[in-house]
Amino acid sequence: MEMEKMPVGKLLLKLSPPVMLALLIQSIYNIVDSFFIGRYAAEGLTALSVIYPLQLLITSVATGTGAGIGILVSRLDGEGKEAGVFIRNGLLTGVLNYILFAAAGMLVLRPYFAVSSDNPLVREMGVSYGGIVILFSAGCFIESNCSKILQARGNTLLPMAAQVLGALLNIVLDPVLIFGLFGCPEMGVAGAAIATVAGQWAAMAVTLTAVLRGHKRSGKASLRAIGRIYRCGLPSIFMQSLYTLYIIGLNLILAGFTEDAVTVLGIYYKLQAFFFIPLMGLQQVILPVISFNHGAGLESRVRETVKWAVGISAAVAGAGTAVFLAAPEALLRIFSQSEGVLAAGVTALRIIGTSFVPAGIGMMLTVYFQGVGKGAQSMLLTLVRQVFLLVPVAWALHFFGLTFVWLTFPITEVAVLVLCAVLWKRQDVGRTAVRVHA
Repeated sequence: MEMEKMPVGKLLLKLSPPVMLALLIQSIYNIVDSFFIGRYAAEGLTALSVIYPLQLLITSVATGTGAGIGILVSRLDGEGKEAGVFIRNGLLTGVLNYILFAAAGMLVLRPYFAVSSDNPLVREMGVSYGGIVILFSAGCFIESNCSKILQARGNTLLPMAAQVLGALLNIVLDPVLIFGLFGCPEMGVAGAAIATVAGQWAAMAVTLTAVLRGHKRSGKASLRAIGRIYRCGLPSIFMQSLYTLYIIGLNLILAGFTEDAVTVLGIYYKLQAFFFIPLMGLQQVILPVISFNHGAGLESRVRETVKWAVGISAAVAGAGTAVFLAAPEALLRIFSQSEGVLAAGVTALRIIGTSFVPAGIGMMLTVYFQGVGKGAQSMLLTLVRQVFLLVPVAWALHFFGLTFVWLTFPITEVAVLVLCAVLWKRQDVGRTAVRVHA
């Protein structure tokens, strides 16, 4: 079996590109929406920056739950056991997630915008866009679970193809619906939202069909199986959900300076997607590889997987740093021509770009702990980064001025990487002690 016998480097180079590309294409939904909305109305771009954390929360739970399914399917396959019950209940969790988030999201949407912006037009556009994206988020939840089932069994090409289809549909529909081309009514930000959910539902249709046709589903709906899925996916859900909360916190801090600063942060997250979304894809690839080989007792392959992942992430993140240092203004002008955004953004991108390499390495070490069943360490790293450091450090630095707030990123990522190294060393000492005892 590839997971067990193929050389690790060759395995990662085979599995990673389709997953990286699929996630990068998935991120294009928000990027393309922002590109066209930025040309439709400046307030619309700010509205999308404000709604971005809520979209991330949906994606966090969707991909985290999918990661839990993928871990269980990979682990049971590695142990030679039947995983069909988790495939059936994995599909059910997608429906449950949608129902819960659609209900809760519609309740909090208006209050969220009321505290996030003083501009009535930003609020109106944000509620219009967010309402559609939240109410029709089933495509995101179900597609994510189906994609992780396929990826856990080595099929990374079909999820990528599904994302390509969805992204292309979104790209085509965006200008048509936003500006009212070819006889369609001009719908503005609502049109961008419709284009987004149309793309998500198209991707869902492809992946769901593949799972229903090609993967055995056994057993019935089981609270125990659903509970195990959420427990395995909890570190991923937790990590990415806190990511959402800290962006909200940063938005509130930055809003105290100017809404241009909030817009800069939103643009930054769209730009860094080109480098960090592929690394998230690499995380999704190494997670089942680590889980499978850990379940099979092949610890040397686990360590080799981590070494390859760290090397790849350092290279990708290093390229991102170079681009952010060399051409920050050109990057910002993709989305905005505002002098206020450009003035704040050039400094911001150059400072934040220096955090990329430690952040990329930390991402790989964090997911390693999840893959070997050390979810507590994985969650600790996330808590330190996104609860104890990012927002508190940003709050402390904001007293010195806006430029100092951007230093939050490199300070935080270096501190987390040091903690990663300490936990890795402790884990290494523990493995050595076990071998000596044996």
